[in-house]
Amino acid sequence: MASAVQSSTALDQNATFAGLTAEDAELLQRVQQGLSITADVSRADICMVVGADDGMQIIAQAFPHSITSLYKQSWVGRILPSDENPLLASALVQGRKGKTQVNLLEQGTPVVLEVFPVVSSQGRVIAALKVETNLIASERQHRRDDIFKKAVIWLQGMALRGDLAGAVELSPFSEWDGVVFVDDSFKIRYVSGIANNLYRRLGYLDNLQGKHIGDLQTKDVHLITEAFRTSRCQEHQVMEGSRYWTRKVVPVWSPGSNWWPFRNSNSGKPILRGALVLVHDETEQREKARQLAVLSTMIKEVHHRVKNNLQTVASILRMQGRRSDDPETRLQLTEAVNRVLAVAVIHEFLSREDDQMINVRDVCQRIITQTQRAAVSPGKMISMNVQGPPIHLPSQQATACALVANELVLNALEHAFTGRESGSVTVQLSDKGDQVVLVVADDGVGLPESDEQLDSLGLTIVRTLVEGDLKGEFTMERAEPGTHASVTFNKEVSNRI
Repeated sequence: MASAVQSSTALDQNATFAGLTAEDAELLQRVQQGLSITADVSRADICMVVGADDGMQIIAQAFPHSITSLYKQSWVGRILPSDENPLLASALVQGRKGKTQVNLLEQGTPVVLEVFPVVSSQGRVIAALKVETNLIASERQHRRDDIFKKAVIWLQGMALRGDLAGAVELSPFSEWDGVVFVDDSFKIRYVSGIANNLYRRLGYLDNLQGKHIGDLQTKDVHLITEAFRTSRCQEHQVMEGSRYWTRKVVPVWSPGSNWWPFRNSNSGKPILRGALVLVHDETEQREKARQLAVLSTMIKEVHHRVKNNLQTVASILRMQGRRSDDPETRLQLTEAVNRVLAVAVIHEFLSREDDQMINVRDVCQRIITQTQRAAVSPGKMISMNVQGPPIHLPSQQATACALVANELVLNALEHAFTGRESGSVTVQLSDKGDQVVLVVADDGVGLPESDEQLDSLGLTIVRTLVEGDLKGEFTMERAEPGTHASVTFNKEVSNRI
């Protein structure tokens, strides 16, 4: 299973690189940019460390996407004691590479540890790479074809030299992606089992090993040609047949060597060995994304129609209220209109947004705007505003919160300004991390001596919503001046499509 931990390959800006030149720092930056794809293909965790006053400091880290990472979180910035990491200390001080088996301290997992010095153009060791592979993955890699194992060694060497130009722009290489190695004459020399199955989906049923990559009638040969020409990693998304493919091409170079069975080496000079072609079939992901897009559009259309229907109901109730001669009936119908419109606001937001999280601050702003328009008597100067940061909640919580805010604002307008022509109502939102606090404050006459107002229909609705839907607490208290109604509840995780 691919790691859920994201790569953390950016250099630690707080690290102190004592004694390093600008050229050295630029080399470390290039090394860092190649760590992610190297970790993916190597199926290993990679850290880059430099010397520090009290040990060795990790300045960059890459988690593999092709296998579960050994780490649950980033170690960038940590100091490693030299006496507890002798192999790594030897690489930094003496420039020696090394390999051993250790037990990872956090889990006790058996790990194959390799260390490599990073050497500047002047021959100085300026950093070291720590490559850690769990023992099972290491054994699997060991049993792979010799050509692939050599290609991984060359890739790691390129990462050490900072030669993986364009690697930082590549998308991750995942567990279910295929690997093909093509030599510098465009002959296929290695095909992983996954890659073989992927090409079978395109109709290539024969053994691909030894074939010229151009014989496949795919876009591979053009991408490899460009990678060879520019000496840069390439990535391309294309439709092959009825399938959507992403291909990454990493040109592989190495210093001169006597080992290579398909051509004569020129010892001592950089040699183009070929290219790693990393193949990803994203047909299923695209189809799922298409289906989700269709489903999202349908759901938004449903919310849009519900919003229109609620607004129609509100219009009918408003017309009925205007025809009534009884002030109490008109008041009750006006409050019903506002309750219906408060729910309609939520459906309006859901009909527009792709995300099912609702910005409650925007909802409260809409509610007080339409409440001021519908419920404030002509001639009264009641100012209303919303304060606090944007707070995003799942639609169910947002609906309950909107109705609570609506009822508390209506309650304030109905009772706080008796005998007064002016005043203010403020909706205050506070984000406490795991909790949300909603306060509706007015500067009116304050709470009455009797409990009659506290038993009104509006406040009964508030208590029901707060205790039943929001699983929170509701309090009302006298302030100087006016009244503060406070609701506190815990956030819930959104149920996304």
